[in-house]
Amino acid sequence: MSATSLKNNLAHTFEHLDNAISEHVFTFAPREVGQVTSVATGIVKVSGLEGAGFEELLKFSENLYGIAYNLDEDEIGVILLGDDTLLNAGDEVERTGRVMDIPVGDHLIGRVIDPMGIPIDGKGAIPTGKRLPIERPAPAIMDRMAVNAPLQTGIKVVDALIPIGRGQRELIVGDRQTGKTQIAIDTILNQQGKDVLCVYCAIGQRAAAVAKVIANLEEKGAMAYTVVMVAEGNHTAGLKYIAPYAATSIAEYFMEQGRNVLIVYDDLTHHARAYRELSLLLRRPPGREAFPGDIFYIHSRLLERATHLSDKLKGGSLTALPIIETEAQNISAYIPTNLISITDGQIYLSPKLFEAGILPAVDVGKSVSRVGSNAQLPAYKAIVSLKLQYAQFAELENFSRFGTHLDENTKKIIDHGERIRSVLKQNELHPLTVPQQIVVLLALTSGLFDEVPVDNVQEAEATLLKSTNQFPGEVLKRLFAAQPLNDADHDVILKTAGEILAPFKQKAEPDQDQKPN
Repeated sequence: MSATSLKNNLAHTFEHLDNAISEHVFTFAPREVGQVTSVATGIVKVSGLEGAGFEELLKFSENLYGIAYNLDEDEIGVILLGDDTLLNAGDEVERTGRVMDIPVGDHLIGRVIDPMGIPIDGKGAIPTGKRLPIERPAPAIMDRMAVNAPLQTGIKVVDALIPIGRGQRELIVGDRQTGKTQIAIDTILNQQGKDVLCVYCAIGQRAAAVAKVIANLEEKGAMAYTVVMVAEGNHTAGLKYIAPYAATSIAEYFMEQGRNVLIVYDDLTHHARAYRELSLLLRRPPGREAFPGDIFYIHSRLLERATHLSDKLKGGSLTALPIIETEAQNISAYIPTNLISITDGQIYLSPKLFEAGILPAVDVGKSVSRVGSNAQLPAYKAIVSLKLQYAQFAELENFSRFGTHLDENTKKIIDHGERIRSVLKQNELHPLTVPQQIVVLLALTSGLFDEVPVDNVQEAEATLLKSTNQFPGEVLKRLFAAQPLNDADHDVILKTAGEILAPFKQKAEPDQDQKPN
């Protein structure tokens, strides 16, 4: 065993011993009881607990707890994790001697739980085993590895142009009703059979919206590798505040076992608002947009926990897809800019594209991945020109709206761009495999769709996707190789794709100037 491994093992042993001793000592300590002095919406003020620590879990009754948050001289401000109508001034409160924790383990897979770890899916109790604190320090820099493996979303526009790597934090941002959640759900569905566990954390969502997500996951068989945590919109602000931290501890447990995990926070706008509500009720000084000064810190310490662990720590990864909502496309608002600076890139969804029926409504110009291209499969290098072609089309399309006379080359770029936009459309709940994506996008960038009428492009694409089995199996296997496509494979793919698309190509029209005899 190396000195580093021995040091890490000793550190973990001492941590467990310290926790065990602390719990043992507290068990035999005199019971410290305080009193509720006032009750407000989601928060409680208590007195008589001079020994309580910051973020210590306080017990009000058998099923009602709170977190000590404001440690003032005469009283403690407590974030309540339950219904405040169950409390009155004068009620007893006692210390637990521990911080808020959550049950973790394989028995949570396939279950729907609340932020306290209580099942809400009607499938019976969950066996309690190991528990982890919801607040845990992020892995040290020396314990991390570079992001070097792709996390395929199954969405063409994302995997090709804004790739995500395992261990990355990629923000999904856009106005209401632009398809943000759908991007995340399609990504979860695409992890089937890829040895990636998923955690979906719903924060402040409507019960109907959450039920729809769970129904889709169950229908597609994704619940077999997914844990769903729900803090609905009608839950207390305290539960909405702790939800993402609790979900991350569950995900970290799997990561520390050497497994790859994907976590979705849907969404952190509601999380920030819940924390603002609690902070104002606790009389913490408001800052910009009435958010407290530490609003950046509550999200940074959450998202910093997503990483790719080094081989000495079993090499697990935790990929985070936080979702954030903008108002009137204001991407420079306080919370969006905070999260953009914390994450490794963003996928921006445009309401204009959504209204035009271009789904997923990803604005390629405003979206970026600062890490994923390093982890992208080398086969995607064959379509590296796609982003440039699409960007040229977007600029020229805006210019052409002024009615300017266009030369032949500009018309070709616009015609080609229209076909790119059509091919990048994708139905929800239908993620595509890597061979399907490469075949279609390679045919697209090589101009094989240019002779297909725009109205027939999607039909031609669907036929090409169904005909993937016509491509040589050994060529499709090499798409996953560590080397880019060689010229021979490139030519085979284009030749086969051309034969499949041939029936859709428009016939050349006769010269208009020629008159019949």
